[in-house]
Amino acid sequence: MYVARNFAKITGLESPEPLANLYSRSYFRATWITTALDAGFWTAMKIRNKRLRDLASMVFSAYYLIAAEQADEKVRKVRATLTVDHMRVAWNKPATPYLFSITSLLRPHFTRYGPRALRIPRPSSSGYDAPIDAFLYFNGSLSQLQKQTNLVLDVPGGGFVAMDPRCHEDKLLAWAGKTGLPILSLNYRKAPEYPYPYALNECYDAYHSIVATKGRCIGLQGDDDPRIVLTGDSAGGNLATGVTLMIIQAVGTGPQQDHIELPLPAGLVLIYPALDMNIGSWMTDDQMALIRNPRTAKRQENYVRRKSEDIDNKWSLSTPRPSETDENVFEEMFKTKPAQAEPSASQLLSDVNAQKTLIASGKPQPLKTRLAVSSLISYFGDRILTPEMMRAMIILYVGPYARPDFTTDHLLSPAVAPETLLARFPKTYILTGERDPLVDDTVIFAGRLRQAKLHLFRERKELGLEESKVEFDERAHVEIALIPGISHGFLQFVSVFPQGWKHIFRCGRWIEQIFRSKPTAFEARQPTSKSISGLTNGHLKLAATGGISGSGGSGLEMNGQQPQRHHRRFFTGESSADDDDVPLEMTALNRPAALSFSPETARGKHFGRENQRMVEREQSPELERSKSTASLASEDGLLKRRMNGLTIGLMGGGGGAGGGL
Repeated sequence: MYVARNFAKITGLESPEPLANLYSRSYFRATWITTALDAGFWTAMKIRNKRLRDLASMVFSAYYLIAAEQADEKVRKVRATLTVDHMRVAWNKPATPYLFSITSLLRPHFTRYGPRALRIPRPSSSGYDAPIDAFLYFNGSLSQLQKQTNLVLDVPGGGFVAMDPRCHEDKLLAWAGKTGLPILSLNYRKAPEYPYPYALNECYDAYHSIVATKGRCIGLQGDDDPRIVLTGDSAGGNLATGVTLMIIQAVGTGPQQDHIELPLPAGLVLIYPALDMNIGSWMTDDQMALIRNPRTAKRQENYVRRKSEDIDNKWSLSTPRPSETDENVFEEMFKTKPAQAEPSASQLLSDVNAQKTLIASGKPQPLKTRLAVSSLISYFGDRILTPEMMRAMIILYVGPYARPDFTTDHLLSPAVAPETLLARFPKTYILTGERDPLVDDTVIFAGRLRQAKLHLFRERKELGLEESKVEFDERAHVEIALIPGISHGFLQFVSVFPQGWKHIFRCGRWIEQIFRSKPTAFEARQPTSKSISGLTNGHLKLAATGGISGSGGSGLEMNGQQPQRHHRRFFTGESSADDDDVPLEMTALNRPAALSFSPETARGKHFGRENQRMVEREQSPELERSKSTASLASEDGLLKRRMNGLTIGLMGGGGGAGGGL
């Protein structure tokens, strides 16, 4: 049957797969296997009996490995009407019994100890009561753990809606075994049951508790302040970066009753992070300037060249082209431009006449910038991360009651963070694939970090705080590694993509380099005092408009005043309040707990209770949503109904496509 179905491929008569040339051979082979697994698990997801469903998922996946065309068609249809159940079934499959056993056999033996389940109490200033679930990976006993002074705090990815640390054990066990450090991976609560900013505040509380207790809440002795490295992949990279921004903002602005010192992390390691939720099509001049920065263009030559390959192929011989060697154009974009007065009517008229004369002459003019589309559009047909998936993740994470401005809300989109915050960032390492749909956001964020550090260095030099002979070393602040021929999520399936191990080990070496370096001035503990709008008790709080509280373009106001109009966030999760001195609760896990997600689970009692409370708040006259004077009176209601309808569809309330028996 296999020969009959693949006769053209075996004999070499079949036309080549278009995406086969986009990726490296080994990565494309790995995506072929993951596509078959997704199709098999989606086909079996409607089976009610869990044991039968797990077995049928593997049987169907084996079939789709042979019928690759049918697997592609199945995945394409499901992604067109994606729901949260589809995403959880596909992304949580590494924790299912059969796949977990297979990957455990294929994985090298790194540690003698398995992961330990922890519950971290919230800090006393937190507005939440439920403790934070986490898994500790450490190749040593509890007595050896007490002597540790360094800690890796990992925020796992999963599109904000799925995947706990057990789905990332290849990476976590390898780091724990190779570095000898304790790796604490947070099992933060997922959307849509816990929409933004719950997960962000939960990760911030975990960092806060570790600092406040000097690590005693996770089993450290607590004599010295632990140095912490934050890591995160995909959505976890977004949360890790957001937590760092919150820490920077909280320094000197915390509540009076919680007068602690909150240091910055020693460094960040971000793996294909999702840093910008403002999905765009075209690159701006400023973005292209950051990408084609002469200081880094040589190290990213392949990536820069591919940004305009499509346009290069469509040019004719007479088309005017920009000079590839002219670096002055991009250097000019980094300089601060003086404010210009508005042109007068006579000037505008003369400009129009000059333009008409230029067009009539037909003389081609040199181009200063190159038209280029974003990587999300360039890799629209990616086999791992598609625009439909990104749309679903963003809507589910933000929720139907929020109206964020992705161009200014830097806690949702860290790529747009103000330069004053980026200038205080710790050393940051970034790893991503050149063919990742999110690669542009990653490179732009690294460029903005580099630019902020450069401006800070120049200011210090002008003030005499730096020696005149010292040159700016960008590698001391940010390093980015672009892997050719690779897209998103390549550390998630190293059992079928063995080349991913070297990148896991590379991240481990980055972590060791951070801890070997001397602590920076930003790592020193700084006292917190006053509160700011948007960060109440260190937490991010949604304003009445559904976005981040505050005024102006920054999305946060630093006036030290408490905002008057806020939706109160009712915290989901059932737990009594915990104090910092609660004894450590730790259990060893020998095998993963069975994970089963269903529409009933997604629409569980917590989510229903949260929606009911939100509806009550909407109907309450004293908490009526404030409306913009420049908007139509019905805009809030229309947008709320539209977002609510989209979320209900993603929650599986409609007739989503999902093959079953």
